[in-house]
Amino acid sequence: MSKHLEQRKPAIYLYPAKTTEVTVKLKFKGTLTTTYPAYDAGSGWKVTAHPDGTLVDKSNKTYSYLFWEGLSKTHYDMSHGFVIKGKDTASFLEKTLSTIGLDSKQRNDFITFWLPQMQNNPYNLISFQSKAYTDSAVLKISPKPDSILRVFMAYKRLEQPISVPQQTIKPFVHKGFTVIEWGGTNLTE
Repeated sequence: MSKHLEQRKPAIYLYPAKTTEVTVKLKFKGTLTTTYPAYDAGSGWKVTAHPDGTLVDKSNKTYSYLFWEGLSKTHYDMSHGFVIKGKDTASFLEKTLSTIGLDSKQRNDFITFWLPQMQNNPYNLISFQSKAYTDSAVLKISPKPDSILRVFMAYKRLEQPISVPQQTIKPFVHKGFTVIEWGGTNLTE
């Protein structure tokens, strides 16, 4: 039986072309452990989203993004990816996340969350997941975004480098109402 993996720090950023009332529903194949602002299982998150990414809830509280974490038994494919020395993790993530399409704030948020867990490892096997992640954490957003980027990094600590085919990274094009999400999981734990 496979163990539960912690889906860490998925952060959902909303960038509508104009100020818009947005509902985000998450159908997660697992157990949510933390959400902020609080997630309503029936109605989801309901916020007013501004073009600069500022989110305002019904109580007039302001947020930079919607946050969740959870436990899941999702299987992630690590057959393609990158083997990176721990000490080179910051520069690898900066370059790769930029290529993928995260802006400087999103890259900074991602790196400052993950780097402390990775930089002292001898090596990291890093693979950016797509279908396995998006199938296990389905987002339903209304109104429907024009473009959505979901970056989910699975990694595990390695004592020695191994050989894996390099993953192909495709640049993302921001168009109209854009949604950006990033998160990850440590397969070593």
